[in-house]
Amino acid sequence: MKKIAIIGAGGFGREVKMLIDQINAVEKKYECIGYFDDGKEKGTLINGLPVLGKVSDLNAVTEVLSVALALGNPEYKKKVVTLIDNVNVIFETLIHPTVLIGIDEVTIGKGTIICAGNILTCNIAIQDYVTLNLACTIGHDTVLENFVSLMPAVNVSGEVVLEEAVYVGTGAKIINQLTIGKNTTIGAGAVVSKSLPENCTAVGIPAKPIKFHS
Repeated sequence: MKKIAIIGAGGFGREVKMLIDQINAVEKKYECIGYFDDGKEKGTLINGLPVLGKVSDLNAVTEVLSVALALGNPEYKKKVVTLIDNVNVIFETLIHPTVLIGIDEVTIGKGTIICAGNILTCNIAIQDYVTLNLACTIGHDTVLENFVSLMPAVNVSGEVVLEEAVYVGTGAKIINQLTIGKNTTIGAGAVVSKSLPENCTAVGIPAKPIKFHS
């Protein structure tokens, strides 16, 4: 079994612990040893597992250790990946046993977490450090670039490109043949019917940018 630790001991970190438990219920793959989190005191027990230290402590690991990047915020994910430069730390890809993935041309990068109930059809490219929370659907010929995060029940239609570090809120819908620019946030429940520029926050039905950021 691989030893694995979870980066992030918040709500999503606890859900990722559950995901690992459910993978192990089908096939024993992982020994989950605890969490790394900058905001929790070392030794604190969370759902039966200890906080092992801060994220930077992973740079002192001397044996190979898999880690699950249990963070939803794309900016935080990028900071963590930049911080860790230890070759012994391996960003693990975790896929819940209930996920449906087409057999035709679906690629999934490192450090990606795909939670229960997701459906991925065909000709889909998911890059590195992507988060697909519960019950999302991804249509054909779609690209999710590095650090993209989809919250629960997001529907992405075919031929969509989500550029780097896009965040899509719970229950949002993105219709086909659109591009969402990098670092853009789509609010919960939004319906995206036109492509969106980078570095904006868009909300509503139809979704429209309400602010821009650098």
